[in-house]
Amino acid sequence: MNKPGASQDALSGFHGPNLGYVIELYERYLEDPNSVDPEMKEYFDQGNIPGMNLSKSETHETHEKLQVSDAEKIIAALRLADHIRAYGHLSADVYPLSERGQQNPLNEPEKWGITEEDLEQLPANLICPDAPPHVKNGAEAIEHLKQVYTSTIAYEFHQVHNLDEQNWLRRKVESGGLIPNLSQKRRISLLKRLTEVEEFEKFLHRTFVGQKRFSIEGLETMVPLIDEVISDSVKDGVETVNIGMAHRGRLNVLAHVLGKPYEMIFAEFQHAPSKELVPSEGSVGINFGWTGDVKYHLGLDRQIKSESTAKVRVTLANNPSHLEFVGSVVEGFTRAAQDTRDLPGKSKQDPSKALSILIHGDAAFPGQGIVAETLNLSGLHGFNTGGTVHIIANNTIGFTTESFDSRSTRYASDLAKGYEIPVIHVNADDPEACIEASLLAVEYRTKFGKDFLIDLIGYRRYGHNEMDEPMTTNPLMYKIIQKHPTARELYEKKLLSEQVINEQQAKDLSAEVLQKLTSAYDKVPKKTEHHLSEVEVPDVIEKGLPRIQTSVPQEKLAKINQDLLNWPADFKVFGKLERILKRRLDAFSDNGKIDWALAETLAFASIICDGTPVRLTGQDSERGTFAHRNIVLHDRETGKEFSPLHALPDAKVSFSVHNSPLSEAAVLGFEYGYNVFAPETLVLWEAQYGDFANAAQVIFDQYIAAGRAKWGQKSGLVMLLPHGYEGQGPEHSSARFERFLTLAAENNWTVANLTSAAQYFHILRRQAAILPKEAVRPLVLMTPKSLLRNPLVASDPEEFSSGEFQSIISQPGLGTDQEKVEKVVLCTGKIAVDLADKVDPEQHDWLQIFRLEEIYPFPLERLKKKFQEFPNLKEVVWVQEEPKNMGAWTFVEPRINEALQERLEVGYIGRIRRSSPAEGEPDIHKIEQARIINEALTK
Repeated sequence: MNKPGASQDALSGFHGPNLGYVIELYERYLEDPNSVDPEMKEYFDQGNIPGMNLSKSETHETHEKLQVSDAEKIIAALRLADHIRAYGHLSADVYPLSERGQQNPLNEPEKWGITEEDLEQLPANLICPDAPPHVKNGAEAIEHLKQVYTSTIAYEFHQVHNLDEQNWLRRKVESGGLIPNLSQKRRISLLKRLTEVEEFEKFLHRTFVGQKRFSIEGLETMVPLIDEVISDSVKDGVETVNIGMAHRGRLNVLAHVLGKPYEMIFAEFQHAPSKELVPSEGSVGINFGWTGDVKYHLGLDRQIKSESTAKVRVTLANNPSHLEFVGSVVEGFTRAAQDTRDLPGKSKQDPSKALSILIHGDAAFPGQGIVAETLNLSGLHGFNTGGTVHIIANNTIGFTTESFDSRSTRYASDLAKGYEIPVIHVNADDPEACIEASLLAVEYRTKFGKDFLIDLIGYRRYGHNEMDEPMTTNPLMYKIIQKHPTARELYEKKLLSEQVINEQQAKDLSAEVLQKLTSAYDKVPKKTEHHLSEVEVPDVIEKGLPRIQTSVPQEKLAKINQDLLNWPADFKVFGKLERILKRRLDAFSDNGKIDWALAETLAFASIICDGTPVRLTGQDSERGTFAHRNIVLHDRETGKEFSPLHALPDAKVSFSVHNSPLSEAAVLGFEYGYNVFAPETLVLWEAQYGDFANAAQVIFDQYIAAGRAKWGQKSGLVMLLPHGYEGQGPEHSSARFERFLTLAAENNWTVANLTSAAQYFHILRRQAAILPKEAVRPLVLMTPKSLLRNPLVASDPEEFSSGEFQSIISQPGLGTDQEKVEKVVLCTGKIAVDLADKVDPEQHDWLQIFRLEEIYPFPLERLKKKFQEFPNLKEVVWVQEEPKNMGAWTFVEPRINEALQERLEVGYIGRIRRSSPAEGEPDIHKIEQARIINEALTK
């Protein structure tokens, strides 16, 4: 805690885990004012009482009335009050299927050393400074706190360390001003919403018997809760709301939050055509992939009107069965919606423009590590989104696994406490409590720009899906559920008892909703129809990338190069680095060369000068893992940062680069989401080592490789994966690009392994040029490590101003006499440079080496023509560093054979099949590497 006396404003009204310490000091002070620290004595002498927020006159008046003999009662009362604040949630009525939580001595003040009569003698503002006016004494204050903290909504925010936030939350909760005084009209509207939610599920249940739908039943109040979050956020200026959720309740959220027509949903159940049922009015984009996905994975992107009548773009992200990974993608959506990229320099973020809502499962939230990775992004300047509203759709069960077998914490939400996120537990059977929770969540997010979590505790009326029989594994729970009324039934009963509605009105509500559902169902074609067009790859994808002009005039590049080396006069770059960077001035002089790092910087610079924004992230992307990039400079005396790309005179749009946390999955998901939502932006993610991309495999598999085929979701994301065998062991050798080739089909992405700086320059500019066109696709790049500074990789300036990207490159100087060539070596990436270093054109005039720079799409026709150049060809081999069961071999073998047109069969030179990607001993690596190169260059 702050040093007593050093921050009196902070200590006045202090509540929390350190309150007891301050109270003990106050007790000692009352007995002997000189027994405490002089600063604390001065604090108490001024009339300050711990645990109270009083006006100056009230403080002194209360202080004068207190006697030394009252000290123990005061201490007991304050400790009881603070215990209720901290642990009242344990006794709260937040579980629909069970009695209140474990009992605490909240109703037995004697256990705290004080009686009810004693409490009645104490002033209310001593116990609860923010209590409503009707609370008159200490006993009523304690009762008020119990009502606040142990009702159908329970609070946990002692984990919030910031005192301003903690006190704000306490005042909001204890003042009574948070609880909404809903009008009669609003309550009837709430009942109608619950009726729509319930009747929709019942209609699906009886109409499409046995089909999976992952019903919301048991958590029906989640829909009005989301409604309220959106409506309140729009009032605060939010223009875009992005939602990520798993399957449970997804169809209901699509229908009622995003307004997906019932007809479309019914058509998907009926396996009938649904594209003609897409609404035109207000639709931002309902995309269809050509292979499609199951209905409970699909998302939607729509412009809707909120209750405040303002229009808001609401997106429910497509989500595969890897439940929680969508959270990082949605955070990327939201940051893209918040950033302004159309001005030079860094992109400018406005968190008030967009909001993320992430809906988690109670088993998945503590069970999947991607949740922690994504939560960790919330406070990082390159990834924060100004606060996310999290909702745990808490069934209190996983598939068949009960909570005690699925987590080691009391609550599903406990992980969030480590990130100081306030938590509300709310009983899903109380819709008005859900409204209260949403109000606090949005107001907190708006005021403090931080995450907030609502643990919506309900149940699951049926099994994991509607074909399960839950009585086989959870009989006790489901005996209770079968007898438990629905949230709508409970709320209807409440409104009837309070005479807000009558029986006829209740019946009319249900009849109206049922009529709407029936009418929609009648519009759906009754017979199943399949159209081949729905499974064919669109022509624009099938044709591949168009040929694009990517060269840049040398004069323009030279100017950019000069501008990149102009930093402020008072900015002092580290001496050694300054000398290295200044050598780049020679790149455009006679015999000058452009290395990999400079080629990349020139590409970025020319791209933002052309008008395409750039965003680059990775664990060490500002400097570069291999100290090659240095795109952000640091003043050696002040530590201030400066990026020449932010001060480029001819730049038209933003350039952003951020070091990322030590995360692959969440950051890659975030960048994918950013690119999908901002398709005009060249977004690049860089793995620290290519091998580390393994930890993000779900994002590669489920989103980047297949998202367009499943959902029509376009992406031009670039993935930079350092790759190459340097004797550094298994985990620093292979980016496992065999996996990317296994996923390659339907022109879904480009997989390249380059060997020159110019090639890198051109492929980046080509990628930027196809944004955001229909032909766009992701780019997987195996990038070098040792080659970054290898002179054989550096390129002449002319290759940038007059060249273009080449899918195949022949080794310069070899094969000049085509009739002499008897052997062709094919390879890709670093091994090609190793071969070039050892080959001698005079001694190897019988040899040609082809570098496959682009492995997918495979350049089949070009390779056919290349082979036809050599009439006396006797041997063709594929050479690689990787083991035979890894790398590109299994992918390229049949394709090379097809290009040979039965003249020969391609052979293999490389490591044998292995379970591990590389040797762990550098000396053994060198022996193997030498053997491979020698065998490749032997006739």
